[in-house]
Amino acid sequence: MDPPFSPDTFSNSFKKETWRNTLLFSFQSIGIVYGRVSTAPLYVFGTIPTRGEHGALRSKDFQSQETVYELFSFVFWTLTIISLLKYVIIVLQADDEGEGGTFALYSILCRHAKVGLLPNERNANDEVVCYEGIGTKVESRARRAIQNHKSSHYLMLILALFGACMMIGDGVLTPAISVLSASSGLQRWLSHMSHHFSSSPKRQEKISEEFKKYIPVPIACAILACLFTLQHYGTRKIGFIFAPVIILWLIFIGGVGLYNIIHCDPHIFYAISPVYVHRFVRNIDRESWSSLGSILLCVAGSEAMFADLGHFSKKSIKMTFICFIYPILLLCYAGQAAFISKNLYAIDGFNHLTASVPDPISHIFVVLSLLASAVGSQATITASFSIINQCLALGCFPRVKVIHTSDKKRGQVYIPDVNWLLMILSLAITIGFHNVLQIAYAAGLAIVSGMLVTTCLMSLVIALYWERSLFVSACFLIFFGFIEIMYLSACMLNFHKGAWYLVVLLVLFLTSMLAWQYGTMKKYEFDIQNMVSIEWLTELGPSLGISRVPGIGFIYTDIVTGIPAFFSHFITNLPAFHQVLVFVSFKSLPVPYVPPSRRYLIGRVGDKDYKIFRCIARFGYCERVRDSDDFEQQIIQLIGEFISLEDNDTESLTSFEGRMIVVGKPSQDGNALIPIHSTSSANNETTTLSPSVDSFERGSAPVQRKKVRFTLPESSPKMRESVREELQQLIDARESGTAYFLGQSHLAVRDGSNLLKKLLIMIYVILDKNSREPPVALNIPHAALVEVGMVYTV
Repeated sequence: MDPPFSPDTFSNSFKKETWRNTLLFSFQSIGIVYGRVSTAPLYVFGTIPTRGEHGALRSKDFQSQETVYELFSFVFWTLTIISLLKYVIIVLQADDEGEGGTFALYSILCRHAKVGLLPNERNANDEVVCYEGIGTKVESRARRAIQNHKSSHYLMLILALFGACMMIGDGVLTPAISVLSASSGLQRWLSHMSHHFSSSPKRQEKISEEFKKYIPVPIACAILACLFTLQHYGTRKIGFIFAPVIILWLIFIGGVGLYNIIHCDPHIFYAISPVYVHRFVRNIDRESWSSLGSILLCVAGSEAMFADLGHFSKKSIKMTFICFIYPILLLCYAGQAAFISKNLYAIDGFNHLTASVPDPISHIFVVLSLLASAVGSQATITASFSIINQCLALGCFPRVKVIHTSDKKRGQVYIPDVNWLLMILSLAITIGFHNVLQIAYAAGLAIVSGMLVTTCLMSLVIALYWERSLFVSACFLIFFGFIEIMYLSACMLNFHKGAWYLVVLLVLFLTSMLAWQYGTMKKYEFDIQNMVSIEWLTELGPSLGISRVPGIGFIYTDIVTGIPAFFSHFITNLPAFHQVLVFVSFKSLPVPYVPPSRRYLIGRVGDKDYKIFRCIARFGYCERVRDSDDFEQQIIQLIGEFISLEDNDTESLTSFEGRMIVVGKPSQDGNALIPIHSTSSANNETTTLSPSVDSFERGSAPVQRKKVRFTLPESSPKMRESVREELQQLIDARESGTAYFLGQSHLAVRDGSNLLKKLLIMIYVILDKNSREPPVALNIPHAALVEVGMVYTV
């Protein structure tokens, strides 16, 4: 399930997309991306109330064939403008190197408009930490205005977090409404079938009530439990399992739609004319306006289509929607509208999709709808995983375990903790509301809110990244923003009927994410303000009686210059440290991926005699940090490479502490050192710098013994004696043992702080204690780990 991490495999598959891969991704995307929008016909017309609150007929909805035409016209134009024009044609063009979603748009703005507020971007040495592939555009008046107003930076971050919360909320609501709609269809079918076995109207009514009470919710809960249990198989396997179900479902509802168009109302396509939209708006009243909240559900899954981009490819998603999904959905909605226009109040539940299916094939529809409804939830679940993975890497979500389920597509991830949380919340809303209409109100609000965030961020991307005129950006914002605000107002009319649940979810997730981001930023600021220079260590060393002990010490820190406060605290109380020190920083950059050849920066801290190095490992927000065992061996190799290249490297960066060299690049002249992890070297044709060295045993537990050698190819130039000696000292230190230093911070609020700050820090402390350990600490042997506790007063 979690194959070995292979950046090279990822980069090759990402750059070379053949037609075979495109067709394969298109097939998988039908089961993952388009399940939500494909199952929307189950509840779009069905959630429009046919009667008012007191049982009377609604004043406008479903009163005549004309009103049905008007509602179908709204469905057609909403699906065309929002899903096709906005997302497929425009927004998908703004991918962040293959990644989508609100945080992908935010990361683009962070790089090209310098609006980042995240700790990984706010450092004292931006030119060193930033990946050289990240460039900024030429300054413009709009870009300078945004850069100079700090409030706009906070607004963009909150917008990105708000959009992420809406997507997560949709991931909770979608499984509930999809599965409950299908199980309600099963209940109606069983009720209809029971009428054939009972002639008494009272008996029929009683049976219908029993079915309504005991069938929809239990079946929905069982399907939800099965759906979330399958998530650990990963996007690829789930896509192959689910795609045939959605394909059969689409063919079925498309065929039923065509049948209803021919037999009920062949003129239904006249309603495509925008004249019917104008008539609906002209005769609007409060009740009919609120029904637009149900019409909005026809584009449910459009935002997930953008957020799921990292799991597939832009070409496959576009091709599948335009050639297959969009035409069939139009056929389905047109057929359902045609059926409704000829059967107004003639049969019970006339506005539900179930009623429009001919009786001879109704049992097939019931089975397919149950399967498709479960699959339809997959789009938002997968999108939630992608969004949270991006938030996690950029320091805006508590640490959770992320599993990469594919070694060919980098964006395919599974997050177990989030999966079970989504399941619990979905089950809670299904059991608590047990009403499709109430859940639909909340889902509609989540959909339109997420779309509004995308519209706002996309308008900035158009102006600041694509460098189009402000007029074009404003036109995009006004056109799509006006449509979405119209739907938002319709959803707000139903706020008290169920949409309030979304606000509860928003408060839960947004507060947690803001508290985590705030606490992370305050810890980073404390580290920056309290770091000490190497001069402090060298000048204070003699007075403290500091001694150097054999071995290598890895000090993991968030800062990229100076000595972290926790290590100076350690030295002050225990004046000793290792013969070789390596300050290691992991930095997540606002790009999806950093090529392995540009990932590592190595430099010295102080003079050569100190034998203190700094390593900065840079990762994209869709990548994971390597396991520490692999990382330890790689760092030793990289430091060896740095030592050999230090005096003649032409590509280096200047920091406050000296030059830093990008290491790990494919060697052009054979200068790079080669590590040998093997006990046998008799047949090795390289020139050995040093005899093989066994690694030390960590603690009393038996471990696999490794051998590390540095060698040079025979074609390499002759190595200077000073370089050879320093490499030998590095190997000797590695043989003596390795220790890992981690800071264990405890946040405390300064006296006199306001209530909001106290609340955010309190939430952060709770989340920090209950979240996963930092990635680097997960595989460090306890015998080699040194945790230094320190109180951070913020």
